[in-house]
Amino acid sequence: MHSAPRAFPAAQRLRRFFARLAQSTGAVSAVELGLAMPFLMGLTLTGVEVVNLALIHVRLNQLAITVADNASRAKQTQVNGAPQFREFDVNQVFRAAALQGEDLQIPTRGRVILSSLQVNGSGGQWIAWQRCWGKNTWASRYGVQGTGATGTSFAGMGYATTKMTADAGTAIMFVEIAYDYKPFFLGSVIPSKVIRKEAALYVRDDRDLTQIYNPSPAQTVATC
Repeated sequence: MHSAPRAFPAAQRLRRFFARLAQSTGAVSAVELGLAMPFLMGLTLTGVEVVNLALIHVRLNQLAITVADNASRAKQTQVNGAPQFREFDVNQVFRAAALQGEDLQIPTRGRVILSSLQVNGSGGQWIAWQRCWGKNTWASRYGVQGTGATGTSFAGMGYATTKMTADAGTAIMFVEIAYDYKPFFLGSVIPSKVIRKEAALYVRDDRDLTQIYNPSPAQTVATC
């Protein structure tokens, strides 16, 4: 008579199973990819976020330069007297900015502040006028319209140690942009913040610096 096959203890069968599993090479790539996927996804999303943030910095900087450039050139030639800068010109400058930064949603997420830095009667610096565009309420870092109207205590504009100052008989178109940056994916890694950019250019030609004119038909004033 043949004896019945001997049954292996459960622990021995389990050891043999794990031994065979350790020697198996099937689906190794799939397992490795599964383990690496969270790291790869995080790296990809971080890269996209960093690139997007860098592009926004570049575009806001370009926008500030464009606004300053357009404001420095705009004027209405007069038969008698110096060319005038009008509320119409201010609004046109802001309309151009709206077209350039349309996908950035500047009207709802940003603020463009245009200031005319000039020399006051005392030989000091002052913000002769200031206009704003955008629904946000951020104010200029350097003061409102009329800052430095008298005296010489107002140092000028610009975040550098040496402030930018205008020369007598001309003006600097100083532009500040504040933008509410919100990340696409990684809000906990790259938090929301306000990005600020500045640009400034001298008025390119003769201009009546006494005021911004608003001839008929009067334009809406982009007050701050």
